[in-house]
Amino acid sequence: MELFEVTRNDGTTDIFVNELAMRPHNSGHWTIDGSVTSQFEQHLRAVLDLPLGDTTPTAPWTVMANVLGSSHETLTDCLPAVLETYPDARVNLYGKEPRPGRKLGHVNISGTDLDFVYERAVSAARLVRGQ
Repeated sequence: MELFEVTRNDGTTDIFVNELAMRPHNSGHWTIDGSVTSQFEQHLRAVLDLPLGDTTPTAPWTVMANVLGSSHETLTDCLPAVLETYPDARVNLYGKEPRPGRKLGHVNISGTDLDFVYERAVSAARLVRGQ
């Protein structure tokens, strides 16, 4: 289940169910790098009636930043610069052709300081987008 938290102009917040997905969902892609057993592996284990894996986080924080659209003609061209600047970034590209607003991948960064990890993940995703 994907939930959205919406903050209204008066400062109140509501939680909305955005999507129910009976499959591994984008909102859990952070588990690829941020959990001992990712949601994808866990799903396969469940479907194959195998023992479920350890879901312990690999770090106190893992931030996933989506890559929506890119000015790069070929996304892999940006990888040397992204990984040189952010060697702790885990760039996951989906093999899709870039076009405005299209989800092309995501970047995960894990660490102990939420603000630091957040800024690095968002900045690395910006580089992948060509910004």
